[in-house]
Amino acid sequence: MKLSDVIRFVEYFMNFKLFEINKTAITLSSVLMFLVVIAVFAVTSRLLQRVLRAQIFSRLRIDEGIQYTLIRISHYVIMVIGAVVAFQFIGIDLTGLAIIVGFLSVGIGFGLQNITSNFVAGLILLFERPIKVGDRVMVGDQEGDVVEIKMRSTTIRTLNNIAVIVPNSEFVSSRLENWSYGDQKLRVDIDVGVSYGSDLETVMHSLREVAAEHPEVLKNPAPDVLHRGFGDSAWNMRLRVWLEHPRRHPEVHSDINCAIVRKFQQRGVEIPFPQRDLHVRSPLPAGTEFPRSA
Repeated sequence: MKLSDVIRFVEYFMNFKLFEINKTAITLSSVLMFLVVIAVFAVTSRLLQRVLRAQIFSRLRIDEGIQYTLIRISHYVIMVIGAVVAFQFIGIDLTGLAIIVGFLSVGIGFGLQNITSNFVAGLILLFERPIKVGDRVMVGDQEGDVVEIKMRSTTIRTLNNIAVIVPNSEFVSSRLENWSYGDQKLRVDIDVGVSYGSDLETVMHSLREVAAEHPEVLKNPAPDVLHRGFGDSAWNMRLRVWLEHPRRHPEVHSDINCAIVRKFQQRGVEIPFPQRDLHVRSPLPAGTEFPRSA
């Protein structure tokens, strides 16, 4: 086979019409050109993200959540422009983005409502920002940090280093517990029981000392000690402390628990454990008759 024959075959293969869009023939060469243009804009988006992080955001000291929002928005804008340019390269006019809207309507008709709603919810999360990257949130009964907000879903990294993938629509349509929204200060309540024979003033003073000695407990709002009631074998006390950030509350809670044990041991304050009294009666002699009721 001659080289000219090979060239003609390749040309025929590359220019073979696959289908038509708006009376425009779509060939293999146009599809490849479309993919190349999209790839170029995708690489451009990645390079722009690196420049924004390294050269601009680092100097302006912008909040991490705002950085992520700006980067995602810039990525979406670049990719939309890339899609428009790519369609223009293959001869399809996207004036008014009518064809994209048509694609979305067709997708919805084929059962892609959830994908569309998650995409729209992702845009709402980026613009309205009820959550942002770095926030400490509760997903069901799991606590974790927001590490990524994508077009369809949000990734939560739990305290056990497990990635939980949550559809974006759940954050928009259902209740959301965000510990980092607005004011990040968090109150931690530590409950402890002390025996009735303890000196109440010593107990309250000891709990306040424990709070004051921990370096991560805030002075303002000041720690507080409450007497919550009378249990079966103890006074129910509660120590309330405030932390600057919610991330370390399990560790701080544990530190204060250990400090309370040591402080109470030094001051002779007893932490009682539940007690149950069991009364055993002697057996009645054999042959004893019980009086009958009238």
